[in-house]
Amino acid sequence: MLRRALFTALTAMFVVSCAAEPEPVGPQAAEPQAPEWQVQIDESQNAADPDDTPDIEFTSMGAGGFQYVGGPAGTLWMPGQTASGDYTLSATFTQNEPASHTSYYGLVFGGSDLGEPTQRYLYFQVAQNGAFLIKERTGDGTVELEGGEMEHPAVQAPPEGGSAINQLEVRVAGDTVSYVINGTEVHSNARTDAFTITDGAVGARVNHVLNVTVSNFRVEVGG
Repeated sequence: MLRRALFTALTAMFVVSCAAEPEPVGPQAAEPQAPEWQVQIDESQNAADPDDTPDIEFTSMGAGGFQYVGGPAGTLWMPGQTASGDYTLSATFTQNEPASHTSYYGLVFGGSDLGEPTQRYLYFQVAQNGAFLIKERTGDGTVELEGGEMEHPAVQAPPEGGSAINQLEVRVAGDTVSYVINGTEVHSNARTDAFTITDGAVGARVNHVLNVTVSNFRVEVGG
């Protein structure tokens, strides 16, 4: 079983100034509550494929994204952020540098009990080898769906010493789930079997030994 750790990361950085400030005049508006990312860490239990460090570096950029540097893999989400019915889940993923080996990152959808032993979610990911992958996680177990790893020219790979940007979308409409990479639909499947439940929590997944920035994370309701 994977060793897991769950922590909360504030999505805003506050700067405290030591300069004298004037006394407030009139009632002051309350500071809005900063949203928080939840991060579940999954340490590698494969001796032949260990994490490169025991820790991660996490830098929040608010509700729209974050930078994740591992270390271990992680599942990330914001409590209360869900999608149901017909919707489009999207985000821009920047792999800031090549990884030491193939490791996937991408979108999480149809989630429930995230961070718990009873967790369940679907995920759509890409990797620097030019392939994408659709999987289901239940507890600590995972299953590759739709034939497993599939190569596609729409997947951008980082050149040596460089970065790569992949804009990913999951589109749920009627009886179909479609997967889009950089504006190109690369796959679709019926909402049956594992895909019967596409309503639920949404988020992102970054596997181990990766340096990835997620931006423009959002859900659009409707077809």
